[in-house]
Amino acid sequence: MTDSYDVAVIGGGPAGIGAATALGRSRRSVLVIDAGHPRNAPAEHAHNVFTREGTPPRELLALGRQDTAPYDVTYVDGSVTAARPVDDGLSITVGSGEEFVVRRLILATGVTDELPAVPGLADHWGTQVLHCPYCHGWEVRDQRIVVLATTPMAAHQAFLFGHLAGELTVAGPSVDEIEADTRRQLEALGYRLVSTPVDHIESEDGRLVGVALTDGSVLPADAVTVAPRSVARADVFIGLGGELEEHPMGGLIIPSDPLTGRTPVDRVWVAGNARDLSAIVGQSHNDGVRVGAGVNADLVMADAARAAG
Repeated sequence: MTDSYDVAVIGGGPAGIGAATALGRSRRSVLVIDAGHPRNAPAEHAHNVFTREGTPPRELLALGRQDTAPYDVTYVDGSVTAARPVDDGLSITVGSGEEFVVRRLILATGVTDELPAVPGLADHWGTQVLHCPYCHGWEVRDQRIVVLATTPMAAHQAFLFGHLAGELTVAGPSVDEIEADTRRQLEALGYRLVSTPVDHIESEDGRLVGVALTDGSVLPADAVTVAPRSVARADVFIGLGGELEEHPMGGLIIPSDPLTGRTPVDRVWVAGNARDLSAIVGQSHNDGVRVGAGVNADLVMADAARAAG
């Protein structure tokens, strides 16, 4: 038997739970399908979250699910293996073989962060290898921070993390691509610029301790910042005929209307990092609420049109 819902939300992170909450409170039946791989899983705590500052990410998601308990929200743990249009909306199949028919679909699938191919870098991702000063900056205040200059975002990261650091170095071949005025500003702030390529990350007893350069020297470090290339998890969107677009920060997102989150694919919306790479936890949740409200409004008007014949 095929179960039917008003809306399916793929992704049970902050954006997905935000959308499910708004829809559930609007008396919609909601199916949340979650593979259990949140972007911030390696992080110990989530920050800038209203009334929940410093809560571990998975604990935050568990609390979010509890918030939806009074409403008609059902969770299925697993991945979507297929999606196709049907007369009444979309048919969604999950890994267990179960099939669901939904009137509307919200993609809250998040992104995959692709790191530079520096040996040892991925081992410390989300703990000592960081990208967002608002997510992790306070925790590395007054420490020795090395910014890997692998993209044009390096100078931007250097300014933001340098404001927090005890000592800051920008290292890598992209240092030579930083504009002269920007270089002068960085140097005037006391930051060291090193254009030698990075060879690998030095670790001791499981902790990052330095950045090894190709000339054999090592930059002592307590933390490293890097700009990953973030790519939306979009297999379902692409399978339905959608195409990703480049984001100004670098990376690929699911295109959508900036206000509503509606995508070019009929009956499909997107919320959270999959459409906004810069959204942190609170922003993603708020975006999910807004997109969920928009989907409910779309259903309300569809019901009105149907009733009027």
